[in-house]
This record gives sequence, C-alpha cells and structure tokens, in this order.
Amino acid sequence: MRARCRGTFTSWPTRHTARVRARRPRPATPDAGPEARPARPRDPQEERDALLAYAFRALGQRALSAAELRGRLERRSENPDLIEEVLRRVQELGYQNDEQVARSEGARRGVGTMRVRQTLKRRGVQDSLIQEVVEARDPDREHAEVLTLLERRWSSLARKRDPQASAFAFLARRGYTGNVIWPALREFMAGRPVEEPGDEPDWPEED
Repeated sequence: MRARCRGTFTSWPTRHTARVRARRPRPATPDAGPEARPARPRDPQEERDALLAYAFRALGQRALSAAELRGRLERRSENPDLIEEVLRRVQELGYQNDEQVARSEGARRGVGTMRVRQTLKRRGVQDSLIQEVVEARDPDREHAEVLTLLERRWSSLARKRDPQASAFAFLARRGYTGNVIWPALREFMAGRPVEEPGDEPDWPEED
C-alpha cells in the first residue's frame, strides 16, 4: 500500500511539469510585433528586374499574347512605362511573339475556324493577324477532322432523338462552320442504313 502511494506521488510532478511547459509562450520572432522594420522600397532597377523575372516565369509556363502578358504585368506594377519596357524586352529576346501564338492556335486540331478566330480575339491578337491565320487553315484538313470526330462520337450521338442535329450542334460548338459540317456529315452517313423508311435526313443544298 505504501509503495503504491509512493508511485502515484512521484508520477504527478512529471505530468504537471509537462503541462506547464506546454503552456509556456514561445518567444516572439524578430519580424513580429510593432517593432518590426518596414520593408525597404525597391529602387527602379530592382523593380524592373523583379518584373522582368516575373514575365520570364509567366512565359515559361505557357505562351502568352502581348495583351495577356501586359494584363498580368499590370496586376504587379502601376508603372505603365516600366510595363511597356519589360514587354519590349521579352519580345526583343524572342520570348513573346504574337505571330507564334496565332500560328500555334491556328494549328490546333479538333477545333474549327470559328473557334480559332474567337480564341485569338479573346486573347487580344490583332485582327489582321487573326485573318491571316484563319485564311491559312486547310479546308481539307478540317473536313478530315470532322469525319474523325463523327467516328469517335457517333455511338453516343446515335442515341439522341435527332442524331444528325445533335452531331451538327456538337461540331458547331467546336467552331466548325456549316459549309464544313454538312458535306462531312453527308459523307459519313452515306454508308449507314436508315433505321426507318422515309426518315432520310433532309440535307441542305450546298452553296
């Protein structure tokens, strides 16, 4: 009995000391509190270097149009002259080029001319460059792309109430125009049996 009491008595200070230590406040860090030093403002060269480094990082993640990069720089600096200087510098070094951005967008597969035009417009590319890229697209390639998309999606499109209309809407959402969709859809359906007599699709006349 005496030994059991002694063991209970000797173990209590250990737990008590641990709780006291846990409640002991941590020393304040040098940067905390009202006595902390304010950050030293950057001089013009440091600000330029920081903004230029950010521009390189942004362009390293993905190709940006000039308008897109300018918008990002404007969120980090209120100096319009500095922003234009940084933009010119990355262009001089070949890191930013709207022609490359436009050509890359124009070469995308699985999207039509209208999608390319809308995307480049949204990204702030000049209208003349957009028109140049759109006119350079190969209509035969778009025709082949539409046939490929129809082949891939037809199993799900065929379950729709009006498969041809659903196919047209699907392809139009991808930016293909009617004068590309209808010939490809007609060609795709030519070898497929019509489920019900007299239900042949009413194909529009070609322009």
